[in-house]
Amino acid sequence: MLPSINSMILLATICYQAIACLIEDRHPPPGQLIDVGGYNLHLYTAGESGPTVVIEHSLGGIEGYLLLPEIVKLTRVCIYDRAGYGWSDHSPYPRTSQQIVTELDYLLTKAGIEPPYILVGNSFGSYNVRLYAQQFPQKVMGMVLTDGLHETAMLKMPFHLQCLKLFFLSGFVMSFLGSVLGIVRLLKLIGTFELIKRELANFPQITLKPVKRSFCRPKHWITMSREILNLDTSSRQVKSANDFSGLPIVNIKANTFFHPSPWTLLLPSRAANKLRDQMHSELMNLSTNSVQIETENSSHFVWIDQPEVIVKAILHIVKNCDRN
Repeated sequence: MLPSINSMILLATICYQAIACLIEDRHPPPGQLIDVGGYNLHLYTAGESGPTVVIEHSLGGIEGYLLLPEIVKLTRVCIYDRAGYGWSDHSPYPRTSQQIVTELDYLLTKAGIEPPYILVGNSFGSYNVRLYAQQFPQKVMGMVLTDGLHETAMLKMPFHLQCLKLFFLSGFVMSFLGSVLGIVRLLKLIGTFELIKRELANFPQITLKPVKRSFCRPKHWITMSREILNLDTSSRQVKSANDFSGLPIVNIKANTFFHPSPWTLLLPSRAANKLRDQMHSELMNLSTNSVQIETENSSHFVWIDQPEVIVKAILHIVKNCDRN
């Protein structure tokens, strides 16, 4: 029996995805691959002097590459792809904040990246940098939390926002299937990323390339799903990281969680913003040396909407430490 046309199309799209990945993988990653215990993490370092900024991405994010060109003008910067993202391998361990912190410190130590560090945690990454700073206080000179999370509100999230998490998870599963079939790659080629998030058009393609590359890989969406499924566990793990004495912390608060658009009309934006307000009140109590920067036009994705605010926050930490 001859294969059906649909089967042939399916096979062709899967082959297209596989061949495209093989072609991409012929080019070496921009940084170095470091074995952290049987699997490799990708670490990219730029800049020659000054305290080292370590960027901890959002859930599913790999946005540090967007911030690199401006941060490197100030000081040294390290971008690493969490296990499962970018050029990094899958990790066989749970995708929780504690495991991520363990991997990160092993990576920085093995790579010879000397402290002190300025930790930049975007969204979910704020959990990870807080836990890192609590467990390795002697290595951290300051933190920037970009529209960060706080566990008290996250663990008491109302039912309709819990449903929003499930909505996101279903989207990750669909995107996984789309990446396997090469659909995400085709959407990338026709500019859909910039259509969904118009501010991406402000970045040069060479800067966007590693970000888009990761989103086309099935492992990216698997890891996003693993991280969101473990989000409550991560929330409980970070409960101990709530007292940083006088550590300099800049808390960046976005103007709104979602910008109004056709993609967000049915999402509970008002409830999400109320939850954010509660979390930012808690985050401001982490240190006696905390300051808050409120963005004017940014959604939750500050690193895309107003990346200059993150650069400003890093500069504040550098100057604060210079005075001391």
